[in-house]
Amino acid sequence: MNTSSQAIGNEQLDLAIQTGKLNLWYGTFQALFDVDLDIKQGIITSLIGPSGCGKSTFLRSINRINERLGYVRIDGSINVFGNNIYAPGVELVQVRKQIGMVFQRPNPLPISIRDNVLFGYNLHSEGKRAERSEQDDIAEDALRQVLLWDKVKDRLNSKATELSLEEQQKLCIARLLPVKPGLLLMDEPCSALDPKGTEAVEELIWELRGKYTILIVTHNMAQARRASEECIFMLMGKVVEHTATEDMFVTPGKQETADYIEGRYG
Repeated sequence: MNTSSQAIGNEQLDLAIQTGKLNLWYGTFQALFDVDLDIKQGIITSLIGPSGCGKSTFLRSINRINERLGYVRIDGSINVFGNNIYAPGVELVQVRKQIGMVFQRPNPLPISIRDNVLFGYNLHSEGKRAERSEQDDIAEDALRQVLLWDKVKDRLNSKATELSLEEQQKLCIARLLPVKPGLLLMDEPCSALDPKGTEAVEELIWELRGKYTILIVTHNMAQARRASEECIFMLMGKVVEHTATEDMFVTPGKQETADYIEGRYG
């Protein structure tokens, strides 16, 4: 998989994700309908909508997690940085190296903080592990990027599961960074956190913008408004509206969007 966005036409250089007539079925149940989206590089885009509207299904389609279920069928295209990730011959390892995924609950491995950060990096090293000093630098850089280094630098050999939930979630983000993904997918990354932890992770997400393209699913509309630059509203498996976040919350273009934002359903 060629991960260079330079390989595509100039008019598409600023796009991280481009979907065309994307449909998805769980068995006979259709969960996504003709999803056409252009998601820009280097910004934070939020996905909002009521439960069951297809947000997480769409997110998981982008790194091909859905296909682990044998009864899932997908039609249409998903291009990530100009490459069709469902094209014949595309290697899943390369897809998931370029596209990091953060889940609702932190899922650190029951090993040290240091080894957690380096886990993906070593997995993708194909037997050519870096020297210890280089690995230390890689771990430090990732932990600094997620604003965690100062808190954990003196206990890197402690178990990651001993960290607070907020710190665990930051660590799970740090674990993605050494393999240099271009895209970070976040599925309700603050749902297991208290308000203080939520604020800290939102601050981190904002710090990472520009370095990475971030697509975040959230039920929290206040969070979507605070922590994203563009917003997508989905309803019953369809994209209703995609616009600048502030425009969506101040002057939504569709009545369905206004009804949802004003709490009339969902």
